Amino acid sequence: MVEVSTRETYGKTLVELGKENRDIVVLDADLSPSTMTHFFAQEFPERFFDCGLEEQNMIGIAAGLAASGKTVFASTFAIFASCRCFDQLRMCLSQTGLNVKIVATHGGISVGEDGTSHHAIEDLALYCSLPGFTVVVPADAIEAAEAVKTAANTYGPFYIRLSRPKTPLVYSKDYHFTLGKAVTMRGGKDATIIAMGIMVARALAASDVLAKQGIDCRVINMHTLKPLDEEAIIKAASETGAIVVAEEHLAQGGLGSRVAQVVARERPVPMSFVNLKDSYALSGKAEELLQRYGLTAKDIEKAVKSVVGRK
Repeated sequence: MVEVSTRETYGKTLVELGKENRDIVVLDADLSPSTMTHFFAQEFPERFFDCGLEEQNMIGIAAGLAASGKTVFASTFAIFASCRCFDQLRMCLSQTGLNVKIVATHGGISVGEDGTSHHAIEDLALYCSLPGFTVVVPADAIEAAEAVKTAANTYGPFYIRLSRPKTPLVYSKDYHFTLGKAVTMRGGKDATIIAMGIMVARALAASDVLAKQGIDCRVINMHTLKPLDEEAIIKAASETGAIVVAEEHLAQGGLGSRVAQVVARERPVPMSFVNLKDSYALSGKAEELLQRYGLTAKDIEKAVKSVVGRK
């Protein structure tokens, strides 16, 4: 399977957008070689601002530029873009609704060896708690490019979470991204896996194994966490009668919590959750950590069998 970096794709997409729109400006917090905003800095130095190790200040500057009519992209690691500057996100962006796009790289525990301090596993809960924010977690580089372009052309604050390592492509180049509309990657009648980000490829792999065992499993990529595609969730619950949610995030406040709210309100069915539960992860290689903390295709497969057995 071909693997491509979502963060590198982001950097190159910014250059494309910068050529099309002179009002796009980019901010970074001393991490442009890692977030890949250095591509934009090289092409448009007059529209790139390195704010140094001052993420809180970066959000304030972004708000000021947006208030002046600019479309602002601000980037750093996901852990800093959420935990370190939450008050600024709340006051400067959520309460004002300004046109700032926070595109953060190094999300989840797949950051790997950077360790516990750098594992962004609370970020989605924090951003989903902020009124007015749109929250997107692309499944691959192709979707990441489409999501970034959509954000550039959609007014208001965004949070887009990208990964550190290269990730498998699950889409072809003709894929069209629609904000707030989940994608049914595979049909099925026995159960549904709802996943996002790096877990989508793992959900598809689990579905392949389950099919050989006689379990027909639907796979949905819920790329937009907020606003949530409730229609797709209700349809899955009604037609398959069992749901597994897979995410690279803590159990609380992320995709699983949001899907469960819809299911409980509209169409209660057996559910299971593949996530980080209620613990931080150790430092280690990305794949080793994903295995240790139960974020593999095998873990999804096991969860599906559990909910099918409870139908």
